[in-house]
Amino acid sequence: MRGRQTIRGMFQSMAVIGIVVAGIYTLVPHDENADPVREQDYRVELLTARRAAPYPVAAPVGLGEGWRATSVTFDGADGHAWHLGFLDPDRQYVAVEQSTARPDEKYVREVTREAEPTERTEQVDGETWRYWEGPKYDALVLASDEVTTVVMGTATTGRLVEMAEALVAERGPSPSPASASPAAG
Repeated sequence: MRGRQTIRGMFQSMAVIGIVVAGIYTLVPHDENADPVREQDYRVELLTARRAAPYPVAAPVGLGEGWRATSVTFDGADGHAWHLGFLDPDRQYVAVEQSTARPDEKYVREVTREAEPTERTEQVDGETWRYWEGPKYDALVLASDEVTTVVMGTATTGRLVEMAEALVAERGPSPSPASASPAAG
């Protein structure tokens, strides 16, 4: 008899817990239609990267409506790697990747998750970007002696070109030296 009372008590406790959880769920506001993507303000990271990177760091200016920045990183220790991720107006992923890592082909394969170069090119602001095609991401690649710039993602080629056209590459002001004492003379 005592075993039945223990089991009955367990079921009663579980029922009470279930009612409490259901009550909390109904009282806590939640919106199933809310957009789970959090927009990222990347201004501080961009200024930091432009000051620290040995190359002009690229970021878009004047993208149209619907583009949303979703991720940003700068790693000065790993090839001065700059990453800026977006969702385009069609909710497809587009990212800007830059690095001094060499060889540039290996770097492009890593960030695009195994894309391969094609013979196709795209002209963007008078520069020839090479088109890479991959199982996960396609990319436009502009390689120089100084830096490799990759615009990649799941978006259409048109959206990749749109991002590449919006890029402005700049260097930030050099950090000012620590306050130097005037030379005695």
